[in-house]
Amino acid sequence: MNVHPATALADRAARRAHTPLPPRRTRLLIVVAAAGLLSLSGVAAASIPASDVRLTNDNGQDGIYASNYNLNHPGAPVSKDSTLRECSTARGRQNEPAVAINPRDRRVVVGSANDYCGVFNAGVDADGAPVLSGPIWLGYYRSENRGTSFQSSLIPGYPGDNTPYAARARIRTASAGDPVLAWDRDGRLFAAAESSDDPAGSPKSFGDIWVATYANPAGATGATLNDGSDFQRSVIAANGSADPNFLGKFNDKTAIEADRTASSCSGNVYLAWSRFTGDGGVAIYVSRSTDHGATFSTPMKVSAGIHDVQFPDIAVTRSGRVHITFRQFAAQGQQGDAVDLVRSTDCGKTFSSPRVLTTFRAMGVADLTTAGADARDCGDDPSCQSGYTFFRADSGPRSTADQGAKNELVHVTYEAIVPGSETPTGTTFGWAGANGAGGQSAVYYLRYNGDTGTVSTPASIDLEPAAQQLFPDLSVDAGVIHALWWDSRNDLNNDTSSFRQRPVGNDAAGDVQASLDVYASTRSVTGGSWAPAQRMSDTTTNPNYEQFGGRTVPFAGDYLWIDSKADLTYGVWTDWRNTVAGVDQREVTQDEAGADVLQCRTKRADGSFTDDTCPRAGGLDQNIYGDLAP
Repeated sequence: MNVHPATALADRAARRAHTPLPPRRTRLLIVVAAAGLLSLSGVAAASIPASDVRLTNDNGQDGIYASNYNLNHPGAPVSKDSTLRECSTARGRQNEPAVAINPRDRRVVVGSANDYCGVFNAGVDADGAPVLSGPIWLGYYRSENRGTSFQSSLIPGYPGDNTPYAARARIRTASAGDPVLAWDRDGRLFAAAESSDDPAGSPKSFGDIWVATYANPAGATGATLNDGSDFQRSVIAANGSADPNFLGKFNDKTAIEADRTASSCSGNVYLAWSRFTGDGGVAIYVSRSTDHGATFSTPMKVSAGIHDVQFPDIAVTRSGRVHITFRQFAAQGQQGDAVDLVRSTDCGKTFSSPRVLTTFRAMGVADLTTAGADARDCGDDPSCQSGYTFFRADSGPRSTADQGAKNELVHVTYEAIVPGSETPTGTTFGWAGANGAGGQSAVYYLRYNGDTGTVSTPASIDLEPAAQQLFPDLSVDAGVIHALWWDSRNDLNNDTSSFRQRPVGNDAAGDVQASLDVYASTRSVTGGSWAPAQRMSDTTTNPNYEQFGGRTVPFAGDYLWIDSKADLTYGVWTDWRNTVAGVDQREVTQDEAGADVLQCRTKRADGSFTDDTCPRAGGLDQNIYGDLAP
């Protein structure tokens, strides 16, 4: 089958253990969804889950994706380049969402994601199949009504962007992914990402990290409803090396935070990421901006002495101290799986040596392919010995702090195998590695006190008797900790006797069905129990649709997101409720039920098949949804 080099490279990367994730495509959209009702009852005026809101509405309505420039200059000629036109009708894929609430005006909520909406923007091949050639990019989904509806767009600088904003994007890439967002205290929004593909179409992977800056067009004194609306620039904060197949130096897995405190560090922007090198080395690097995202400092390695690390996150406390947490992987018998922390007390100029906050039994779904190779995800390609279909998932810590609080607390969550839950799976599939290491994945919480250096004992947030929990995130504001995660308690294919042995959504025969929901809970910063978890998602969704790798393997991204400011808390997640199921015509016999998506292929005289001629018909309709969170 003909595969666009960028996507082929992405799919290969997705299946490499502890290597950069596949390049993502982001798309722009208008999302107008059901209103979320706000309740001011409860501790710290928590919001209450309402009707889910779709952030990525590439639903076939021409013009529903607008350019960033037109959104901020409504009187200008309308830009409708090939990517924006395609994004309006694509019914494409989006994953790895981020969301951030404007601290100056909670009406303004901005989301992003890896947006694939523009990938079929260049006509059709000789068989009538749309050509996979457009950009994977970062979405810019803006709400000015507290997340009740979103107008969707793409961050400027994508290939083919013909607006005046394009010249402000001083980056080098044909695709981008891993979006992360942060607001400062003066109406600026920062969006960081990694770069993947060469605009010239070569197999090079640039591996840069770049940061886009949005501001209020009238400055810090302008009407706060316009905060974060005017695209100022994108700049490269760290250069990778342009080597094929992620060799050389590739920067990935980004994190960003801005200092909104009243300290001497106020206004600084901090950026952290994992740097992968072709010899297998991985390290955490940090850079900072002291001029509102115009320039960034020389990257600084902060994970010295640790062989394998990933998933950095950044928390800034009220004094301006910077804390970076990250995952330490068990490696070469020299270290175990752990959550580590480094800190800076001089506005990010220098950092401490790494400190282990906790060790844990890592969650990491895995299997062996029919050829005997390790696999982090399974479907038609690679097919795995267990016969199951599943998306990749690993333990990855997230951390945050309340910059307005009168404390120096850093709040951390991660997923891990529950002690004592380990059990053989009876197959090559495992929750804690291949070759049959089963168990239960649960979401844990701990906190680090920056004043005393003490670390609380990790404890599960909501240990459901028969559920796997994945991709947690948390936020904290006004004395309340807010957490959300994916939860399989509504998975009808698994019960108390099987959920530790099989991937979510899989029955014993390898057939799959809807299995995941988003749940959320709250707890006071001062202590006590977590509130009973509430279901946020209205619809249980099927994460095992084979939408990637030429419709052969599922992919769910690597994170969900939650943010809170005063009385508004908002969470976002990847969702498959709009995906149209179907049949893969290339399969002589169906190897499973429930994983194939709608596709249209014709068998040629030589026995080969055409590419999919109907990719806009719903088989690729993976979306980002959001809702008010408790």
